[in-house]
Amino acid sequence: MRDSVFLVDDDQDVREAVTFLLTAEGLHVQAFESPSGILDYITPDHVGCLLLDVRLPGMNGLELQEALRERNIRLPVVFISGHGDIPMAVRAINAGALDFIEKPFNDELLLEKVNNALEISRTAREQQEDRLDVEKRLSTLTPREREVMEGILSGKLNKVIAYDMGVSVRTVEVHRAHLLEKLGARNSSDMVRLVLSTDAYRDWLL
Repeated sequence: MRDSVFLVDDDQDVREAVTFLLTAEGLHVQAFESPSGILDYITPDHVGCLLLDVRLPGMNGLELQEALRERNIRLPVVFISGHGDIPMAVRAINAGALDFIEKPFNDELLLEKVNNALEISRTAREQQEDRLDVEKRLSTLTPREREVMEGILSGKLNKVIAYDMGVSVRTVEVHRAHLLEKLGARNSSDMVRLVLSTDAYRDWLL
């Protein structure tokens, strides 16, 4: 699915101007005049970033940001705010928004903020794909291989892991070699880095 800039602004002139500017730069824009419009359209499968006006009909930008989050739509958010809306934009940033642009905004600044948001979105997506790949590989481990892996995560020496498992050190070494191969890890340190990046083991050392 193509990266898109999802613009929500009830001012038609702003929607047209921003859409023209971003499209001229080769970006794909989906523009909506109200929160209900984007809420009826967007899904967690969409990729890109959100460009939201702070003051919107029906609900403000901060409320829209929360409504999108409740639907598991967590794209980077950049707010467009008038001078009097800055306190609300700051609250939005404290709630997880990436940045805000004050009206009347500079075209170059808008492009910079949007491109930054899109890059952050792509990086987050790649990291999520990497995590899912590691989790898929983890599912192929045998119970014994997982036991060895968790021993390594705990910082135990092979001989300690062997004692805990009631097997020989050589057997632990064989299991270690197999799990490194299955996870695509170069060594134990690389394996630890990969495994701790997953949701299942993220808090393992806490």
